[in-house]
Amino acid sequence: MNEKLKGHITILCASIMFGVNIPISKSLLEAIGPFGWSFTRASFACSCFWIVSLLMPRERLHCKKDFWMLLVCALFGMVFNQLCFVVGLASTSSIDASIIATIVPVLVMLIAAVVLKEPITHMKVAGVLIGATGALLLVLSGAHNAVGAKSLRGDLFCMGSSLSYAIYLVVSKPLAQRYSAITVMKWTFLFSSCFLLPTSFIDLLRLSPAICDTQLSLQVSYSLILGTFVPYLLVPMALKKLRPTTISMYNYVQPLVASLLAVLVLHDSFTWVKCLAAVLVFAGVYVVNKSKSRAQMEAEKRVNDK
Repeated sequence: MNEKLKGHITILCASIMFGVNIPISKSLLEAIGPFGWSFTRASFACSCFWIVSLLMPRERLHCKKDFWMLLVCALFGMVFNQLCFVVGLASTSSIDASIIATIVPVLVMLIAAVVLKEPITHMKVAGVLIGATGALLLVLSGAHNAVGAKSLRGDLFCMGSSLSYAIYLVVSKPLAQRYSAITVMKWTFLFSSCFLLPTSFIDLLRLSPAICDTQLSLQVSYSLILGTFVPYLLVPMALKKLRPTTISMYNYVQPLVASLLAVLVLHDSFTWVKCLAAVLVFAGVYVVNKSKSRAQMEAEKRVNDK
């Protein structure tokens, strides 16, 4: 099995796990506060990664710059991403949240243009406009549904979560190439746990009695292990083999999984507006990812110059 295929299988598994976790998290937030739950996920994953690291050869950080980059990854990949996601999910539907998450590939391409100097072609611009139209349609339609402005607020927080995750994918790529996934994640989750702790005290008091319920305890177990620890381990492993834009493309798996579970388990609804928004976002993602990369354009230029 070649390395790229391993990367595709790895990120596919992670995306399915993330997708299943969306409706589960939606259900958990009704019993557990968003800040306490975010800290619980981060601290649990932190403990797991540090325990696993003790069983592996010790890997030191190469320089202070990598230390600060890990801090940035913690802020955007965990703190801002998770807080915006759980606050947004508490105020909107799981289908809205999962559809908005599909705009991540578009955001990754834009951020890569700034950070990695990737060219912005006409095809990329077209894809961004198509994807943005779908996301805006979803957000604006949320302002007119049954929960009104509350849903609009939730959709906006979900968009903030997607932006944070897009920044994380671009920034963490160099770190994923230099260090093992365990090393990257143990430091990232350690920093994020420290940032999240001050906001979580009140919610943590609600957590202990809540998990005594059998159904909730099973949901908590899935979200901590298969919704946090395992997929966050798989993402940097996939980043070693694939580009951030390719990784972000697999976000389209999440709304498919989450929407199916939400309709079957949570009795969520899927309107024609959401369907149209999903089609536009998927179309935008497809067009953006079909555009040529900087390496491809430079290779073509060298061939033409000969």
